[in-house]
Amino acid sequence: MRRAPLRFTALALSSVLLWCCNGAAAAPASALDSSSLPEIGSVTSLLVVSPHPDDETLCCGGVIQRVVRAGGRVAVVWLTSGDAARINLILEGRSLFPGTAVARELGAQRMAEARVAAARLGVAPAGQLFLGYPDGGLQQLLGPHRTAPYTSPTTGAAAVPYPGALFPGHAYTGESLERDFVAVLERVRPTLVLAPTPLDSHPDHRAAGLLAQLLAARLAPAPAVRYWIAHGGVGWPSPRDLLPGLPLTPAPLAAPLAPAGFALEPAEEDAKLLALRAYETQMRVMAPFLLSFVRTNELFSWRAVPDSRTAQAR
Repeated sequence: MRRAPLRFTALALSSVLLWCCNGAAAAPASALDSSSLPEIGSVTSLLVVSPHPDDETLCCGGVIQRVVRAGGRVAVVWLTSGDAARINLILEGRSLFPGTAVARELGAQRMAEARVAAARLGVAPAGQLFLGYPDGGLQQLLGPHRTAPYTSPTTGAAAVPYPGALFPGHAYTGESLERDFVAVLERVRPTLVLAPTPLDSHPDHRAAGLLAQLLAARLAPAPAVRYWIAHGGVGWPSPRDLLPGLPLTPAPLAAPLAPAGFALEPAEEDAKLLALRAYETQMRVMAPFLLSFVRTNELFSWRAVPDSRTAQAR
């Protein structure tokens, strides 16, 4: 596949950020999109785009299991290693100002947790792909640091510092991130990509969604892409806790996308919970939020952003 350079225009980024920051009028519950995920079977090749370790389980754990059970292939690509989680760093370093070594150790720990969680969902080791880009810095790579290396303020790294990543030593630039993401697409050859919507309130999620939206379309044949949200508005998901039997309701920020529900079976909910518990670092500081995603369904939209605001690349 010919690798065309990625061009993010100021208009593209500003339109996405406008929707993320200001939100949009919520669609009524009756307007939920009736479209569903493509049929899952033995020919399905699923790629889950996860900004941080745990996002793949929160929003896609049920679909991952369904594809595995159908005999399809599953890969998860973690764009960052979650090494800038502030509360975790304070706890691990026992200081308000933990050093860069603590941050890199946290990243390695979260990568190890991700491997356990993915294995519990049925993802083979060959499908567990880490890129190791800077937690909290993805949006910078798609903007001012497209060619100039970005230095992580938490790890002190300006290039991928993790030996367990796919491409250790690759520079923290947008061009490098694009090349590595394209390499993952070429390796996996997905028929279905699940990625964050650029409407997510977390900047890493917004950048990940925009990256997936633009680059997945360049595969031939282009895979189906569906979008999920993790940070969907203040107080969402609600209620926050492990409450079996309740469905996940659409997030306020994603309401304009009219997401459709993917129903989970009880056994899939149980396995999703087991996978989530592998993230001991995260469960220690934000368990109610994480557990609130273990519901009877997962939500996906076929649109990345509302049609009139769709970001374009040139």
